[in-house]
Amino acid sequence: MEPGNLTRVSEFVILGLSQTQELQLFLFLLFLSVYITTVVGNLLIIVTVTSDSRLHTPMYFLLRNLAVIDLCFSSVTAPRMLVGFLSEKKTISFKGMAQLFFFHFLGGAMVFFLSVMAYDRLVAICWPLHYVTIMNTRLCMGLMVTAWVGGFVHSIAQLALMFPLPFCGPNILDNFYCDVPQVLRLACTDTSFIELLMIFNSGMLDVIWFFLLLISYLVILVMLRSHPGEARRKAASTCTTHIIVVSMIFVPSIYLYARPFTPFPMDKAVSISHTVMTPMLNPMIYTLRNQEMKAAVKRLAMCRLVCKRE
Repeated sequence: MEPGNLTRVSEFVILGLSQTQELQLFLFLLFLSVYITTVVGNLLIIVTVTSDSRLHTPMYFLLRNLAVIDLCFSSVTAPRMLVGFLSEKKTISFKGMAQLFFFHFLGGAMVFFLSVMAYDRLVAICWPLHYVTIMNTRLCMGLMVTAWVGGFVHSIAQLALMFPLPFCGPNILDNFYCDVPQVLRLACTDTSFIELLMIFNSGMLDVIWFFLLLISYLVILVMLRSHPGEARRKAASTCTTHIIVVSMIFVPSIYLYARPFTPFPMDKAVSISHTVMTPMLNPMIYTLRNQEMKAAVKRLAMCRLVCKRE
């Protein structure tokens, strides 16, 4: 078909997770509770770290910013998914694919930010006496801005490859949000080269980054053997928490983007884990495994109770 005869698609139809009305109501209630838990959990970390002066350290500054990213990342997909459960018309404008931009913007920022948190732990273990001097406010702010800029560049690169493509139908996305693999499959032209570029831009970078982070944490755990007992246990617990979070974020992302964009039955389940469940579990992991965070949350709760009584 000649390019001049193509009728461009103006919107995409999102199939969602189910077409059964009864199941949609159940899924709405389920994921509404998950999203509320995500919002409350991440806001709790943000408020606790901000209000407790004992947590005004580089590690908790970074943890608070990760909670901001988790909250925003979940809010890109979850609200639209919830609306879709109650709506008959599930469409998204091609020209207004802001969801795709913010999804990869925040996802890219999260990847870079996890690297910053690994660097923070490396400095804390290798140069404990100079930790506060090295990880000063200026450096922390600079690393945070760099992570956000990295996510922005990554997302812009994805959109720059996507927007020039012709879409002339069909226009049905078999997913609950707008993402690169599903949209690329709908282009009415050969996208093999662009798909390869996107796999390298997202998938292969995820694989390399994931293994570099794992190696970094393994090096840190090995170096902990020379530390005294209590300090070693505390640092090892923190690093283990980081490894769990890194694995929860990278493994689904590698599955989705580090392979040809051919649909598989597990795609939606992995996407739910990646976009909805992980942002909910992150604050739980950080608070339940961190004694300082648990103590700070208790202090915040006690403070609220005292203020109410007064």
